[in-house]
Parts: sequence; structure tokens; C-alpha cells
Amino acid sequence: MSSPQVLTQSRDHLRTAHRIVVKVGSSSLTAPDGRLDVLALRALVDVLAARRAEGHQVVLVTSGAIAAALGPLGLPARPKDLATAQAAASVGQGLLVARYTEAFAAHGLRVGQILLTAEDTVRRGHYRNAQRSLERLLDLGVVPVINENDAVATDEIRFGDNDRLAALVSHLVRADAMVLLTDVDGLHDGPPSRPGSRRIAQVDGPRDIEGIEVTARGSAVGTGGMVTKLESVSIATASGIPVVLTKASNVAQALAGEDVGTWFVATGRRTTRHRLWLGYAAKARGRLVLDDGAVRAVLAGTASLLPAGIVGVEGDFESADPVELVDTEGRVVARGLTSYDASEIPDLMGRSTGALRDELGAGYDRAVVHRDDLVLVRSHRKR
Repeated sequence: MSSPQVLTQSRDHLRTAHRIVVKVGSSSLTAPDGRLDVLALRALVDVLAARRAEGHQVVLVTSGAIAAALGPLGLPARPKDLATAQAAASVGQGLLVARYTEAFAAHGLRVGQILLTAEDTVRRGHYRNAQRSLERLLDLGVVPVINENDAVATDEIRFGDNDRLAALVSHLVRADAMVLLTDVDGLHDGPPSRPGSRRIAQVDGPRDIEGIEVTARGSAVGTGGMVTKLESVSIATASGIPVVLTKASNVAQALAGEDVGTWFVATGRRTTRHRLWLGYAAKARGRLVLDDGAVRAVLAGTASLLPAGIVGVEGDFESADPVELVDTEGRVVARGLTSYDASEIPDLMGRSTGALRDELGAGYDRAVVHRDDLVLVRSHRKR
């Protein structure tokens, strides 16, 4: 197992971190024509193999399966329909892992491919199986190569991007740090292409990046943009895992603790699987719109959501389903498990629990979302 989790303030932690999760995106592994860039892949592997030679452990979360299949299948761009994307992933996963196997073998290292979905990282039975498999691979000196199982994933269960998968895997394996590799050198105070935009070297907490303009759009061969990377960072740092975000060509410098990319300081401590699932992996079945007072109470972290604070309901959900809690402008502030069906809530909105008990009887004075089943969400965009 890795060393006990501690909050870390310095980049020097990366030099000595025993177990790291490295995520690399499609844009860093593909050439302009969409084909797999084998030289870029080998360059990354060279750095990770050197890290392994120093006695540290590496878990690699890689995108690129679909992108790797574009050329061989004659596809001009990433497929937009699910069936073609699944087919491309099926072809590309084999091509991708074959290249990783070859590249790591040049350093005397073996790889083990693991294909995961969101449920595998948080559901009790799946979580334990995935954790045991990863731990045993690491004990055997194998480098786990993880990708989302795009060949069978559906819109219902998939992340849509490996950034968040990397953060959940970091929690799963109790990583000491996470490295997100992309095609830009960290977070900037504006679009990197805009003249005058500057790299933000360190982020100590969410307030440091309030108001920063980011984009949800990724590259032509990927699915994520800076928004998904910040969501990934939020998951990791809130769980006590520091993160560095930088371009793939800077991976050696990043692992050496040099001032490249953006260093995100860990802000919290490890959470439970249940809360991790609720906050980041569960698919919301609907939304509850809160008034300003309810938003403040929820954000304070000690209050349940009562009917009096709800001003709107969206979606078709049942009791015990996960829902998003949003303010009147549509910003997600929390997620939780509702104790009512969607059809019941309109008659309860804006009314006190005492009035509901007097009119409807015992049981209707309960919270709509109990604080034990409520997780705050740091959102970087409207949902």
C-alpha cells in the first residue's frame, strides 16, 4: 500500500511520492491526422519507466483508444454516434495497449490493461475487485494501464472523459499525487491563445480560480476540455490528493517537482466511497431548484434540504434517486439522494415542515434531502 495520506503544500512532494496516477489525453498521443503518435507514446513511457526504476509506483490512465482507431478504420474524425464510437474503441484498445506493451517492454517492464466504468470505482463489490486487481498488479511490479471501457460504456454509465476517471482511480489506489497531462502548460488566467494570458503556477483552493475563463470543449480527438480537468482536480484535491496539470512534454520536469504547469494543493481528506459516488459518479435523475436561503444553508454544510427552500423541480425521479441541487441561475451547488418522488415535491415546495405535518400527517415533515446524503459540488459551469 502507499504511504498514509497527508495534505501537501509543496511541489517537492512529487519527487518523493511513492504512488502516482498519471493521466494522458488523446490530444497528447495523436498526430494531426488522428493516428496514434508512437513517438509521443514512447517518450511518455521512457519517463514513467525511469520513475519506476527509482523504486516508485505508477498507474497510467490513458485516453486514445478511439483516436488510435481513426486511421486504421478510415474514419475522418471521432465518431459522434455511440455505436461507431464503441466499435472504434474496441479496435483501438487493442492497438493502444499493444504499443504500451512494446514501449514498456523496452525497459523490462510489463503492463496490465484494466478497462473501467464509473461503477467500478465506487460500487462496493466492483470497487473491491478493482482495488484488489490494481494492488496485486503493483505488488508484482506491473504498470497498470487503465482506460474507460468505451467499447461497452453507454451514456448511462460512462464518464465521457478520462480526467474524472483518473481522479476516482487516484482515490481507489490511495495515490500520493496525480499528474494530468494535456496539450497546454497548465491553467491560465484566460484562454492560453489570448495574448497576455499567464500561467497560474499554484492554486491553493477553489477561490484562487473563481472567475477564471475556461472552456468545456476539448480537442478534435478528445472529449474533455479544461472544465473536465478542473472537475477532476476538484475530486482529487478534496480527497487529499495534490495534482499537477501540465503538458505532456513537461512530464519529466513535473515529476521532478520543477515549476511547470499548475500545482493544485490538496484541500481536504479522503472521503467515503458512498460520498464519492454521490458527488461525482452517480447519474443525476433530476434537479431541485433552491432559493437563496436554502443555497446558503446547504453550502454551510450542516443543514438538510427542507421543502421550504425549494422553488422548482425538474426531471422524473423516484425516492432515493440522486438529484442535483441548483441555485436559481442553474449553478450546481450540491448532489443528494431525494426522499420524495418528483411528482410529490411540487405540493411541498415553499412550505414549512410543521405545516406539512399538520396538513398531511407524520412523515411529510421529513427533509427532502438529508444532510447525511448530501455532498457539496464545486461547479465551474452551469449544468
